[in-house]
Amino acid sequence: MKNGLDKIKLTSYDDLFGSDTMEQKGKSVIEIHISDLHEFPDHPFRFEMDAEMQELVESVKRYGVLEPILVRQREQGGYVIISGHKRTAACKEIGQNVIPAVVTDCNDDEATILMVDSNIYRRNILPSQKAKAYQMKYEALKHQGIQGGLHTLEQMGEAFGESGKTVQRYVWLARLNDDLLEMLDRKKIGIVPGIALSFLKKEEQEWVTDILLEEKIKLQTKEAEQCKEQSQKGLLTQNGVKEILCCKKVKIDKPFMLNANRIKGYFPDSYSEEVMEEIICQLLEQWKQQRAGGGEGGERESV
Repeated sequence: MKNGLDKIKLTSYDDLFGSDTMEQKGKSVIEIHISDLHEFPDHPFRFEMDAEMQELVESVKRYGVLEPILVRQREQGGYVIISGHKRTAACKEIGQNVIPAVVTDCNDDEATILMVDSNIYRRNILPSQKAKAYQMKYEALKHQGIQGGLHTLEQMGEAFGESGKTVQRYVWLARLNDDLLEMLDRKKIGIVPGIALSFLKKEEQEWVTDILLEEKIKLQTKEAEQCKEQSQKGLLTQNGVKEILCCKKVKIDKPFMLNANRIKGYFPDSYSEEVMEEIICQLLEQWKQQRAGGGEGGERESV
């Protein structure tokens, strides 16, 4: 089963260790007990026991694990999985106690880069997963500085076939709280409004989250931008967020205007506008009373 490692374009296994094979570098395949394996810290890529995962389980049951997982030794004992979380889960599902693995001695930043690169090409990756993965690799690459004349965002964009600006947007999205990221995944929040909200402080994001959940409303870009603007000015409050998100657009009726030239034809030239208005109101009041008390005949009267 291929997991996308062959698609890695930058800072992958070859970039970190050269083009030699694992065996040439002394990295032979060994069997590791499943109980000695630990998930990568803050691993952004989650999976469910869906049809694709069931397919992998069946494959492991029939043929075994065809591609060794990649791990690194853990200071507290055991190993941390860099690449192969799904294969490990498949072995657990069928009760298999050991799994083939390659142990690498890479540092924290190199392990993070390898973890992201070996998982980013999964199908149906969620926006929140992509955001967290980009953010993790971005921080790891920043520690290494500029490489090949490219700044970090450009370097990542080149690796993933995206612009540096797109990478930056996903890095911003990673600053959203978990609830907002879930709304992003469920398309309750769009990418653009989500980016605007990523500039809010954690407490301000909680205000937005609570109101969106309570009022069951979908956030619009304009509203998110208003929240961002008020936050950057230091003026955003909890009531202010509610006012921005829950404000209803009230239809303002066009004022009723009488044609002055037409009305003046019914009055002497000496009458002022105030006098004409008073007489009109009196006539309208009489008409109203006639309609109210005139019964069927009153309903047929008109002015």
